[in-house]
Amino acid sequence: MQLLSKSLLATAFLVATASAIAGGGAEALAQKSGCLLCHSVDKKVLGPAYKDVAAKYKGDKTAEAKLIQKVKAGGSGAWGDMPMPPNSPQVKDEDIKTLVQWVLSL
Repeated sequence: MQLLSKSLLATAFLVATASAIAGGGAEALAQKSGCLLCHSVDKKVLGPAYKDVAAKYKGDKTAEAKLIQKVKAGGSGAWGDMPMPPNSPQVKDEDIKTLVQWVLSL
């Protein structure tokens, strides 16, 4: 029983560490891709804070696909009058998916 508890604790630690590293990598990707010129994790800049986006779409099973398309094509109206320019083709599709998954995880 004690071995099982230690194994579970070690697994939880590794998962938490991997999540922190992945989040940091996604934030670096957001910086590299130019996303942080208009967005921030926790406050509105020109576009909404990523935490606000995550809250708005919490529980929406279609959110990832919708946001991937919105990031690729750009758009306006969902968060005010400021349009978001399209980010495709300069940001790779797999990077957009990583960024959207990170934002939704906040």
